[in-house]
Amino acid sequence: MIDPITTLKIFQEQPDPLSFKAGQAIFETGQPSDVMYGIIDGAVDLVIDGRIVETIESGKVFGVAALIEAEPRLYAAIAKTDCKLATLDQQRFFFAVQELPMFALEVMQSYAARLERMWGLPSSSQ
Repeated sequence: MIDPITTLKIFQEQPDPLSFKAGQAIFETGQPSDVMYGIIDGAVDLVIDGRIVETIESGKVFGVAALIEAEPRLYAAIAKTDCKLATLDQQRFFFAVQELPMFALEVMQSYAARLERMWGLPSSSQ
């Protein structure tokens, strides 16, 4: 597994980071998806049906399903604090994976664990 510093570095190298103020929606449930996000600085709440199901911080990724399928977002993402985010579309994701294959494993593990937590699924690590 790669460390959060390496993940941060991948996202810091992306052009045009996005800034969000605390309380601002990054995306809403049901919106189209075409990029994943990496938190460069700050914290983000992931929300389902008005309930915060997870808070994630610098070095973490979210919105990964956008790279797998072009389905609407299953949850909302709201800036918990002022934050700076980078995005990766599918093309940039593939490039990052070529440069650092362990990044793909890190993203898949993060995605699987988040699904387990959000939807109350049994952990695959049990």
